[in-house]
Parts: sequence; C-alpha cells; structure tokens
Amino acid sequence: MGMKPDVSRFRGCPIRGTAAVLAGKWKVEIVWYLAFGTKRFAELRDLLPGLSEKVLAAQLKALEKDGVIRRTFVGTKPLWVDYSLTEPGIELIRIMDHLCAWGVKHLGIPPTMTGRPALLGPPPAN
Repeated sequence: MGMKPDVSRFRGCPIRGTAAVLAGKWKVEIVWYLAFGTKRFAELRDLLPGLSEKVLAAQLKALEKDGVIRRTFVGTKPLWVDYSLTEPGIELIRIMDHLCAWGVKHLGIPPTMTGRPALLGPPPAN
C-alpha cells in the first residue's frame, strides 16, 4: 500500500478520510474505470474527455499515494505504465457501488457510467 496519509487533517473521522480519498473532480471515474481492468495512461485519458493530462497525472499520483491504485512499469521503450486497483482499491469499488445504489434510491440520480465490473457480481438488492 502507498504511504500513510496525514490523518490529522481528517479531525479523527475515518469517514472524512475515506471521502477525501475520492475527493476530486475525476477520482471516482478513474477508480471506477480501473475496476474493469488494468489501463494505460492514454486509455484513461481517452475515457475521460475534458480531463487534461496534467490533472490526470496528479489524480493518479494522489490515488497511488493513498494506496488505491498501483502503477506498474511494463516497458521502457516506449515508456509503458499500467494502472490497476490494489486490494484496498477493490474494497473502495464495493463501497462506491453501495453509494451509487443509495444515490439512485434516495436522491433519484440515475447512473451515468454504463456497465458493472465483474468483480462486483450481481447488483445489490433494493
């Protein structure tokens, strides 16, 4: 897992800490797409129109630091880096799935991202 974050910024609240891991305009989408399998930087960039390479790099770095994703060097000529979920990242996907179901049920917000990662199994019962 990545380096331990500075927990003092969460005022002793693990829920604040967990929410902070996903805070950021693109982190939820990045993590969700990685639930479907390993992706390269360019693949993630192409899946997220409107996201600059600079912001994508920063969001990936933060997710790696928080232990949600892993960065693996596959080749050097050309540079080839894969991004995938760690075990804590997979746990976070399961939490995100429940948050999505809650938002649909209680807020009436339909999901915008299609598909369901195989690692989640069938949708949760309402």
